[in-house]
Amino acid sequence: MALYEHVLMARQDVSAQQVEALVEQYKGIIEANGGSVPKVEYWGVKSLGYRIKKNRKAHYSLLNINAPSAAVLEMERQMRINEDILRFLTIRVEELEEGQSAMLQKRDRDDRGERGDRFDRGGPGGGGDRFDRGGDRGPRRDRPRRDDEAAPETISAEA
Repeated sequence: MALYEHVLMARQDVSAQQVEALVEQYKGIIEANGGSVPKVEYWGVKSLGYRIKKNRKAHYSLLNINAPSAAVLEMERQMRINEDILRFLTIRVEELEEGQSAMLQKRDRDDRGERGDRFDRGGPGGGGDRFDRGGDRGPRRDRPRRDDEAAPETISAEA
């Protein structure tokens, strides 16, 4: 039997329990046709890159499937009929991923640490605060004036 990773996107206005029921329904279709679903992950509600059927968000779920192609085709046929399923994608893989998927690992990971002061950007590519840009932004005060450079004089009233 072949191994597949299947991701489905359900409408945002169905509840998480209804999405779980949909996943169980499709899992039953796979098992009825001689396959198995060793892992199911619910990724939660995520924003879409663009609107799909007037939806801006969707419930995402991942299914790892070990089944013949006929079982996967039947599951996909049932998904096309269901109005609650916005999109789905099935990919054949060489081996199924053990443990959490990358989407759940990204959610659990919090290695950003402290951000510190926003204007303290020392180090490579930092550059200091936003006013320390260098360049020629007016007369330099750290060098003596040349002879041909006139010093700003005060205007006196000579009358």
